[in-house]
Amino acid sequence: MSDMQQQAPTRRATARVPQQRGAPAPTPSGAWTGWVLFGALMMVLLGSFQMIAGLVALFNDTYYRVGSSGLLVHVDYSAWGWVHLVIGAAAMATGFGLLAGARWARIPGVVLAVLSAIVNLGFLAATPVWATLMIALDVIVIYALTAHGREIQGWS
Repeated sequence: MSDMQQQAPTRRATARVPQQRGAPAPTPSGAWTGWVLFGALMMVLLGSFQMIAGLVALFNDTYYRVGSSGLLVHVDYSAWGWVHLVIGAAAMATGFGLLAGARWARIPGVVLAVLSAIVNLGFLAATPVWATLMIALDVIVIYALTAHGREIQGWS
């Protein structure tokens, strides 16, 4: 009868070692760490692209002229240039913060990616392919930072 009794699987006891002062933080071991790294790099890249688009709009007013349809939001191209420049600079700074392992940068990163997508939606008539590509990459950044952002801890 003892042969038919099922024994509960034994669990391996793991001792938890307290972290000492000055000891390096544990490195992230999740398989999704690459997504967060990708999101951070995309924030830097998209921020630089936003800044370039903003500078072009500021220095060359005729570059983004669209036909009679106009932009979704009727604003002077200089204003669009400043908006792109500010969002781009903030996105680059946040991306570098994410690359440095700052967990606080997740929330501004998501907010800036949402703002970038909205601004590019308004700029869609001026550069349809480019704005669509920027919106798609913003969505990927939002996914990376919201779904896998916890992986940032400890990689700095």
